Amino acid sequence: MREQWPRLRHYIAQLATGGSWADSFSRTIRQNLRWFWFDGLFSAASDSILLTYLVLYILALGASRTQIGTMSALTSLSAALMLLPGAMLAERWKRRKLITVIFGGTIARLFILSLIFLPFLYQNQSAVVIAIALSVSREAFANISLPAWVSLNADIVPLSWRGRYYASRNIIMGIAGMSITLLVGVLITHTSKLSGYQLALGLAFFLGMLSTYSFARIKEPSISIPVQPATGFSIKIINTDFRAHPGFLILCLTAALWNFSLNIAGPFFNVYLVQNLQSSASMVGFLSIISSLSGLFVQRVFGTLSDRWGPRQVQLITGLLIPILPLAWTLVRSPWHVIPINLMSGILWAGYSLASFNFLLTFTPEDQRARFTAVYQLIVTLALAAGAAIGGQIVTYWGYTAIFICSGVGRFSAALLFARFVPHSLITTRPIMDTVI
Repeated sequence: MREQWPRLRHYIAQLATGGSWADSFSRTIRQNLRWFWFDGLFSAASDSILLTYLVLYILALGASRTQIGTMSALTSLSAALMLLPGAMLAERWKRRKLITVIFGGTIARLFILSLIFLPFLYQNQSAVVIAIALSVSREAFANISLPAWVSLNADIVPLSWRGRYYASRNIIMGIAGMSITLLVGVLITHTSKLSGYQLALGLAFFLGMLSTYSFARIKEPSISIPVQPATGFSIKIINTDFRAHPGFLILCLTAALWNFSLNIAGPFFNVYLVQNLQSSASMVGFLSIISSLSGLFVQRVFGTLSDRWGPRQVQLITGLLIPILPLAWTLVRSPWHVIPINLMSGILWAGYSLASFNFLLTFTPEDQRARFTAVYQLIVTLALAAGAAIGGQIVTYWGYTAIFICSGVGRFSAALLFARFVPHSLITTRPIMDTVI
């Protein structure tokens, strides 16, 4: 056993840096890559619990479908309000790691603890309203740190192998999320509803703090290009940025339509499973890990393709196929019918998520990445808020089939606009409207 331990340790070290390619970098870079890898492992496990079961917990407290849609809309809206202050904080304070650890890593996760103890203090609609407020607040504080986190990402991971490193990181995140989702689903199913959800949230908090610890161990690199002095985020300044980089404006507009369409149906898939198909928590967890498992096996493939073809091409191909998924939900009559949909979903979203994040990192100017990211995320979160609000009304008056169709059509329209008008970079040699794919 002692002889095997050094080999196992070496294998984990190689895996945590994305492969042997990292051996050519300095010790500090390799350590940063490893801690960032562990941060991804624990954050994925924590976030998988919240993503899969938090809405079901609030449903168990007595929330209606309309309240779930409202919660999703308020979550996106509150997040949008925090993005620009977060970017301004990142530019002025320059302590990107500390901003991430304080706001996203600590304060945001303390709201999970509040959700755990809520049923002991409040009941019925009071508990529902407060739970929604706590959930919204958690996302709001997490998004204060988002511009700093994205900016720091670009400095932690070397550009030339970014696709392959994120593929390796995404693999362990997928394994962690898949395992914990299944475990927690079984836990909830075999305990009383509320106590099972409370235990699940307690585990999410613990894993989240391990993620915070791992991220805190990263040594923040110096910024290679001096960041421009913070000049505020007035409409005039934002307009000036857009006029200087029209390709970024078009990227934001296509992302707005895409995310608006996603959230028309996004908050309601698990609700549909529970309320219309009578799925148990363990079934919801099982269906969720189907998606994670299928995505796991293609991460390295998409990472390599992203490095070779460019992230834009991978994002385009997967973006044109993803709209099929919500349309397929119109044919679902049993929880088991979701299995092939989620298998395909895991594959396509693995490629899309990896490519779109890499594309954003390469598309934004390095000296203003925090503010450009904030503006991009602001537009995206406002679109998510609008999508959830509209989706909540559509599902209330016209049912689930209507939101599935609207979501699919909207996603496909956004993908076509991306294909036609979004350039490969901010700098083009011809007008953007003449770009041909």
